[in-house]
Amino acid sequence: MRRSVYNEDHEAFRDTVRAFVEAEVVPVYDEWYAAGQVPREFYYKLGELGVFGIEVPEEYGGAGEESFKYQAILTEETTRAGVSFGGSGVHVALCLPYLMSYATDEQKKRWLPDFVSGAAMYAIAMTEPGTGSDLAGMRTTAKLSDDGTHYVLNGAKTFITGGVHADRVIVCARTAAPTAEDRRHGISLFVVDTGLDGYAVGRKLDKLGLKTSDTAELSFSDVKVPAGDLLGEENKGFAYLGQNLPQERLAIAVGAYAQAKAAIRFTQDYVQERMVFGKPVASFQNTKFELAACKAEVDAAEAVVDRALEAHDAGELSAAEAASAKLFCTEVAHRVIDKCLQLHGGYGYMNEYPIARLYADNRVNRIYGGTSEVMKSIIAKSMGL
Repeated sequence: MRRSVYNEDHEAFRDTVRAFVEAEVVPVYDEWYAAGQVPREFYYKLGELGVFGIEVPEEYGGAGEESFKYQAILTEETTRAGVSFGGSGVHVALCLPYLMSYATDEQKKRWLPDFVSGAAMYAIAMTEPGTGSDLAGMRTTAKLSDDGTHYVLNGAKTFITGGVHADRVIVCARTAAPTAEDRRHGISLFVVDTGLDGYAVGRKLDKLGLKTSDTAELSFSDVKVPAGDLLGEENKGFAYLGQNLPQERLAIAVGAYAQAKAAIRFTQDYVQERMVFGKPVASFQNTKFELAACKAEVDAAEAVVDRALEAHDAGELSAAEAASAKLFCTEVAHRVIDKCLQLHGGYGYMNEYPIARLYADNRVNRIYGGTSEVMKSIIAKSMGL
């Protein structure tokens, strides 16, 4: 079926991205994969291409588009080619909404031009060792100085995507103790310059998948963060985090759908070329049935994604609907990619084949942004259960 979610401008953007990926990324991607990260200078190319500024107002150097669909196309095209832009997805999909929603005009003038150009890459630091999804249990603190000029930041974060290359990090920290009535009270957000004294990048974590996405541990030891780098109001950070979760979960749903669709594409090519018992693997009924079943599931995931994209652009995507999209698409991708790897046989277990990388990359989709179990809880609550 023809997709109606994208217009001519979207498709022109897709053509530009596809050509860029084929020319600039595919020839060197194996080197990035082996190195475990994207070269920092590559982000300047993305800035020149305009992908960081699509949703940034023109006054700050962006294109002023108010649509998440361009980011969805980026995800679809990189996944289609079996490559990744590393941690830059966090830069735009996760960090930009906070800057656009809660930064003051003065802060936007300071931060957004470099954000758009790639001169300053952003990450967001929420998770801490030992707390996982329990953000209310965070121990990182930010204490306002006596003269009110700066906050003193102390603590540690982990699993921070883009943490190695980041020039600024949106750090969640406690500016006040939780209350007996509300464990979430007292959390604030800070846009921290990674060049400040006491800010340190620890280990670059060795992950099962997403090998080109730099993921790090961060620590803060008496980091003096200027008071002017507080994002939004003190003690309202937890509410801010909750407001951006639907888009984060939509982004994961789009990525999972794109992975499943790419898996079918890679597998179709493989089974038509691979000979077994003198015949192409594609000629066996089991192959046809398995891929047909996979396509039916991906078609359904596409419909869910497209409906969610339309709702998000209209400002109507609820937390429960985003959770439902994430749950459905990530579970579909899990099943489809597993079946496609099976059709590759032993070669599917080799990292030189894109299906093996997809298999590893896909696994985290049911964990980050809220586990599948958390998604079910959100959906059940919306049902009055």
